[in-house]
Amino acid sequence: MISDAADIVISVDGLSRSFGVMKAVQKVGFQVARGEIFGLVGPDGAGKTTIMRMLAGILAPDCGAIRIGGTDVVGDPEAAKARISYMPQRFGLYEDLTVAENIGFYADLFGVPRRDRRARGRELMAAAGLDAFEQRLAGKLSGGMKQKLGLVCALIHTPQVLLLDEPTTGVDPVSRRDFWGILYDLRESGVTIVLSTAYMDEAERCSRLALVHTGSISHCDTPDRLKRLMPGALLAIISDNPREVRARLTGASGVLGMLLMGDRVHVHVDDATRRIAEIRDLLAEKGMSAELGVVEPGIEDVFVALLNAGERS
Repeated sequence: MISDAADIVISVDGLSRSFGVMKAVQKVGFQVARGEIFGLVGPDGAGKTTIMRMLAGILAPDCGAIRIGGTDVVGDPEAAKARISYMPQRFGLYEDLTVAENIGFYADLFGVPRRDRRARGRELMAAAGLDAFEQRLAGKLSGGMKQKLGLVCALIHTPQVLLLDEPTTGVDPVSRRDFWGILYDLRESGVTIVLSTAYMDEAERCSRLALVHTGSISHCDTPDRLKRLMPGALLAIISDNPREVRARLTGASGVLGMLLMGDRVHVHVDDATRRIAEIRDLLAEKGMSAELGVVEPGIEDVFVALLNAGERS
């Protein structure tokens, strides 16, 4: 929850959008405060991109309201665009232009005065680690560097709100880390950021999260508070054969859900004290050895647990 209404930069209420008979987004609502990194988290097809495109004013909702910085995005999308910058999954870089030429093009597009763009461009390139590549063709950049160049272009006009649709998909871990470093700096400068992601480790870095599933938001809160919503307990079982462990425990009493995590299985149970001994016995009956213990849930565990709980209710 946002304690001070004066801090609200983005307000969304009753947002819905269908494509034919498919309901892509259904009655979505949330608020975002100044300087937050607000995450829309969910699997592919959950409706995240549709929400982002409506926030950006490039897709009209069937119903609902969006206000950004006091501007009615639905009623006057052109006025709202002066306050925001939207970076879609495939940002429109021109691969036959250099890094500097791409930045110059977007500065022209956003109407950045020539007296300001040089200093602003150099500041952003330095922050993104691109200052040594100013004359390199965009098409010759790595995937991570292209994403950072896209972010520089999106920021050249100093927007109040930055909308990022799965910005690090397919990007290497080092570039993802650098990208997030830039986002933290932007947050400290007062920029409000809304991003969508399917990476649960990135979800942990957000100020608040909205869990999106089949076009609706099931829960919205800080990562820590969402973790406290998870009923029961989470067990981690480390084994040489995690798939066999999962198969053995499928349908076992007290097991509410399971998730494969590399060489381990995360098992959501109703009562850790009671179920640990039972699970050890079930595995021992099949001659299966494994390390077992209670662990702190991650956002992926919470997301799966809350969805399963909703389906059972």
